[in-house]
Amino acid sequence: MDSWGVLDLSNAIIGVRDDSGRKKDKKLTIEKLPDKVLLHIFSYLSHKEICQMARICKKWRQIAYDSKLWKNVSLRPEISGLHVNSLEFLLHLVSVRFGPSLRYIELPIELITHTVLHELANKCPNLTHMLLDFSTAMQLHDFSELQAFPTKLKYMCICLSEVIFMEGFMRKIYNFINGLEILHLLGTYEKVEEEEEEIYEVINVHKLKSATPNLRVINLYGINFVDDSHIDAFSSNCIQLECLAVNYCSKVTGSTLKTLFQRSRRLKCLLMNGTSLKSEYLMQVEWEKCSLLELDITATDLSTESLQDMLIRLPGLRFLSAGQLNGFNDSVLRAWVEQGNPRNLVALDLDSSDNLSEDAIYKFLCKHGHQLWGLGLSGMTHITDSLWQTVLPILSNAKILIMGTQERLGVNILVDQLMDSIARNCPIAERLELRWDPENLRFSDKSQKAIDIIRVKCLKLRCLSLSDGRYYEIVKANFERADRMTVVRTLTSCRVSNYYLLLNYKDLIFN
Repeated sequence: MDSWGVLDLSNAIIGVRDDSGRKKDKKLTIEKLPDKVLLHIFSYLSHKEICQMARICKKWRQIAYDSKLWKNVSLRPEISGLHVNSLEFLLHLVSVRFGPSLRYIELPIELITHTVLHELANKCPNLTHMLLDFSTAMQLHDFSELQAFPTKLKYMCICLSEVIFMEGFMRKIYNFINGLEILHLLGTYEKVEEEEEEIYEVINVHKLKSATPNLRVINLYGINFVDDSHIDAFSSNCIQLECLAVNYCSKVTGSTLKTLFQRSRRLKCLLMNGTSLKSEYLMQVEWEKCSLLELDITATDLSTESLQDMLIRLPGLRFLSAGQLNGFNDSVLRAWVEQGNPRNLVALDLDSSDNLSEDAIYKFLCKHGHQLWGLGLSGMTHITDSLWQTVLPILSNAKILIMGTQERLGVNILVDQLMDSIARNCPIAERLELRWDPENLRFSDKSQKAIDIIRVKCLKLRCLSLSDGRYYEIVKANFERADRMTVVRTLTSCRVSNYYLLLNYKDLIFN
């Protein structure tokens, strides 16, 4: 529904009674709605739409500029934020429109100046979340006069540049950020041949860790210079650490993991997708003594022996993502069931685990499928709808299901029966992804009935991702006719993940 649809009350009719008790009709226009109601309606609009509403009349302008509508502000237009033409206008916005109500702000490189940061520190005392985007920077502003910075920040996200050194800026803010609980450092994560590029350590992690002793969640994403020494640095000073993510930091080998768990007794979540973990380092970790509940080792090339050793010794894993691992085979799964403890598991992703047989997966799900909230068995040509049809009655608690492969198959997927089975067996499903190639999907003229069933039975369904094709168009049209406009999406615009089930998922979100 667009902004005009939200506000279109001009033709609303209400019934009132006159003095004689007879009912008569009275037209209610939007001008007669209380300001509080209008303010609530405006809260559903984006800031760009709110600015458009401000042009309608003086009353709407006054409501549009209410600071309650400006608690979370993005000033990065390329990521759905507002475009600010000048620093002077931004300083005006901070003073007049944002004020004490501001809780979250995103700033692009051109707006990160000492005057803006001073104004935010002075006029926005309740600012707790900040994103600073330096990713496109070729040169920093002069921060030699920076004397003030928001002091109540709990969450800070810094998008790093590959070539700009941050120390001149960072040493000015160290004294103001010791209350941080959540830190995101985002690299560029570009696929470039190492011999063709020179890697710079653009931010001094060793100094940063000394200024942030209260961190609970650390996310180092796709940073080409981050290695095991940086993990060791954070673990030496952040005793509150609960969640550490180093996804796509290719220099991380795991050599300091043993020390990490010895120091960080509260660490419950470790995400290492796309790192260069070495099996011998993981086998040195005292897994049986740690409190780890959530683990992502996708695409890390670990050996079968190290995987068995780790899963047997981990006391109570609830979340495991172990896709794209040649070493994850039937013997690993069998050893985990027989000698380990998968009884607490609620989320499992085995994407592209080609060395796992259909029979081994079936036996595991027969025993533990009933407890799973999320299951990913995608990217495997030998796992088709026949296995899913067999195990879906077991997956009654599933909220997230990821199935299929985009590789063309020699068999057809009977998608009508599959959708019907999902609807009847997984009533609390929230997110589904079917990755099969459109050419492999077989459906009939009665497809609408199966789609109707899943739409009616799975009322909590938020996302249904499909490969772009005729079947996608049919499903999308069906949901749109029922006013569920945002549920059906293509794989190119939306991918489903078990990450939604992480205990710290909300803290790990970055834009």
